[in-house]
Amino acid sequence: MQWYQNAIFYELYLRAFADGDGNGHGDFAGLRSKLDYLQWLGVDCIWLLPIYPSPLFDDGYDIASFYGVHPDFGVMEDFRLTVDEIHRRGMRIIADLVVNHTSYQHPWFIESRRSKDSPMRDFYVWSQTGEEYQDVRIIFLDTEKSNWAYDEESGEYYWHRFYSSQPDLNYDNPRVQQAMLDIMVFWLDMGIDGFRVDAVPYLYEREGTNGENLNETHLFLKRMRALIDAHYPHAILLGEANQWPQEVVPYFGTPQQGFEFHMNFNFPVMPRLYMALAKNDRSSIVDIMENTPDVPDGAQWVNFLRNHDELTLEMVTEEERQFMWDHYAPDLTARLNLGIRRRLAPLVDNDRRKIQILNSLLFTLPGSPILYYGDEIGMGDDITQSDRNGVRTPMQWDSSENAGFSRAPREQLYMPPISDPVFGYTSINVSSQKENNSSLLHTIREMIYTRKRLPVLGVGRLEWWHHLPNELLCFKRVSEYDSFLALHNLCNQDRMIDLDGQYKDAIANTDEIIEGQIQLLPYGYRWLEQL
Repeated sequence: MQWYQNAIFYELYLRAFADGDGNGHGDFAGLRSKLDYLQWLGVDCIWLLPIYPSPLFDDGYDIASFYGVHPDFGVMEDFRLTVDEIHRRGMRIIADLVVNHTSYQHPWFIESRRSKDSPMRDFYVWSQTGEEYQDVRIIFLDTEKSNWAYDEESGEYYWHRFYSSQPDLNYDNPRVQQAMLDIMVFWLDMGIDGFRVDAVPYLYEREGTNGENLNETHLFLKRMRALIDAHYPHAILLGEANQWPQEVVPYFGTPQQGFEFHMNFNFPVMPRLYMALAKNDRSSIVDIMENTPDVPDGAQWVNFLRNHDELTLEMVTEEERQFMWDHYAPDLTARLNLGIRRRLAPLVDNDRRKIQILNSLLFTLPGSPILYYGDEIGMGDDITQSDRNGVRTPMQWDSSENAGFSRAPREQLYMPPISDPVFGYTSINVSSQKENNSSLLHTIREMIYTRKRLPVLGVGRLEWWHHLPNELLCFKRVSEYDSFLALHNLCNQDRMIDLDGQYKDAIANTDEIIEGQIQLLPYGYRWLEQL
């Protein structure tokens, strides 16, 4: 088993996590001060959202330089020291790598737009008419009317799959490919353990196609993986392809044709977890898991409950999307693009039973789990903030001024901490929950350590218990030597389940034998090891 197949990943927005120098922005010094907490929690690998210089029109996904760190976060020596401290604690670190586009303020684009004869012109995709590739969908429907943007300085249109401030790179240019490989080498030599590669399906454009999952994209990704395997075999590549599982499996590659990503997100699982809970019906989860193809040996799916973006509803039907909006986002301001801009706890009305059962599914279904910072304590969101910023508020460390996030004056903070009566930092914070053994934080930590103790949860095959009523989501994870049973009650009434043998409680890890019938409380769950 590879290390990442049973690892706990923690997605961390550096600007929001901890401010070490008092300027109102999270930074590397602040992160270093909290590494002991992440180690205590049981985190194996930290995933950093973009850390590069950027005008921050898209929270760093608009990169102005791939070589360096944003000055709000520190300097390169801060980064090196942070990597060393992470490794000293036995943890790993991966960083976002945005391969599809840059900021319009990147020197490459500044030079590209300067002249049609510029040597950097073909680093980007230009058009005289802006009429090509009409079959390609617009991703950000709320803000963008076209994938082409007219550039006054250049007198032509440039291609962008995301915001118009993020021109797409031209991967038909071999120099672009080599530049991206050189960027990988730079950061791997700095000591990071791999990359979460952003927006991978969209690297190439071809007339008459939807511009997604093209063969040329796979060929370049194989070059990225070959670089890793040849020179940095400890490192991993995690792919972000918001597609159906059948379309994502090729992003793992094959032994015969070449490997691509070690890990890929299984995006359609996430909305179906919420859908199953809302409908008290396991069918949506069972259906997507049964239609998820097997992956090559050594590869792994990645699951998550929430992240830094909206809860995406792209991979559901229109009817399912409307149901999710009606149930989880009746307030229209909570809807964004084809998704919902809320955190986990507010989505389920801060019902701890629902928070816990969703986390139980996260940790027991096939795939490695990723926690989003703050979800381990049930942080809320601030939908008065624009776009997706409401789920990127400061981490709530304690009940002191600014939630213990920063000693800067409140007006200097990049964003104020949540202060409402339910989700505010005086009510929800790490310090108070760490002192309370019955808190959500301790419950999540118990799940993490149990998951880490049981390799079957990383690589065991999935066996459904189909014979139970639809409100019961129960399955086994089975390997050559171990058998684990996960029981979940998706409804608001007690349920009894007949066991098929002798078990013990996996989380309590005691020798007490459990057999016969077992009770599941409303929205309850049990983790059992078969004896």
